[in-house]
Amino acid sequence: MNAEIKVPAVGESVTEATLAEWSVASGDYVNRDDVLLSLETDKASVDIVAEHSGVITISIEEGETVNVGTVLGKIDTDAKAPAGGAKKTESAPAPQAAAPQSGKDMSGHLSPAVRKIMADKNLSPGQVQGTGKDGRITKANALNATSAPAQAAAAPAPKASIPDLPQFAGGAEPVETREKMSTLRKTIAKRLVEAQTNAAILTTFNEIDMTAAKALRAKYKESFKEKHGISLGFMGLFVKATCAALMEYPLVNGSIEGNEFITRNFVNMGIAVSTPKGLMVPVIKNADKLSLAEIELSIRHYALKARDGKIKIDDLSGGSFTISNGGVFGSLMSTPILNPPQSGILGLHKIEDRPVAVNGEVVVRPMMYAALSYDHRIIDGKQSVGFLVKIKEGMEDPARLLLDI
Repeated sequence: MNAEIKVPAVGESVTEATLAEWSVASGDYVNRDDVLLSLETDKASVDIVAEHSGVITISIEEGETVNVGTVLGKIDTDAKAPAGGAKKTESAPAPQAAAPQSGKDMSGHLSPAVRKIMADKNLSPGQVQGTGKDGRITKANALNATSAPAQAAAAPAPKASIPDLPQFAGGAEPVETREKMSTLRKTIAKRLVEAQTNAAILTTFNEIDMTAAKALRAKYKESFKEKHGISLGFMGLFVKATCAALMEYPLVNGSIEGNEFITRNFVNMGIAVSTPKGLMVPVIKNADKLSLAEIELSIRHYALKARDGKIKIDDLSGGSFTISNGGVFGSLMSTPILNPPQSGILGLHKIEDRPVAVNGEVVVRPMMYAALSYDHRIIDGKQSVGFLVKIKEGMEDPARLLLDI
């Protein structure tokens, strides 16, 4: 019996996806629950697993855009598992004797897209170091691999007194590669342009003295971790401070729909996370109702899911406000772009010791610039400034966050 592998319904309003990469090749024997492929939608990456054991036949190649319900391949469930646990039911062709070997032979496990790239570049599997599962050669490995450069011919003797320009002196040959944008990256690019086009974006800055927050963290981090099983970080404090500010300035937590302003008495906090596949913004639902420990646990939960490519569509939906921390990459100041349809986004930055005036004296303090980008159609300057001042007060006197004042 042949069991079809179809594109599942991967989320509300998602009708198509891009077949990002096969984890198996035609002719492989797969076991139930093995990961077969990954799909990229406009919101997240989704792994598709085998619902049956058997020999797989692939019918759609990597890079193709497919609709929900499309048949991607079939699994012959009557096929018997090969002896010794090998996945390939047919013996793989031996690599060319003259090909230099940089890793184990994966010639029997090449996806159609990888096989085409290697054929176009006249590469054998032994010339490419695979970094995928079980040492498989990925599309990126094949695109970045190059054949041994031919030895440069001797330059002819100069015919004039003008000296020759310096020539390339060796090492890896300069290579220009082209790779198709993923569905996720195309969607990110489209949404950023839409945000710039459809909103009146303005950014307001303030600076925060992190002395008290650092002292609080240093004093309680060990006991906090012992009790809650999670480290006490600055992001948890910023989420608490931001939720308090959003409750006081609800339009910053709102949005525009047609000719109406929408305000909310809850905070679904988006936390921007950088992943190998691009920027994702998982959402902590009802963050304003959570304790500091619950916020920190939620941040770690989503960070690990994003890192491992396990983020689901629901994890990224329903955000009302976003925090983006460029400081982890060393950014000192930036103007973050809105995450539509949200009307505000808070940008955090690097904590840096700087001289500041305190009570008439110049002292060195750990300072951070905070930036609020907002849609000026719904949020006025007075509200944006007040919002940032509220966060500044909370971070510079963390007792306010605990006493709710």
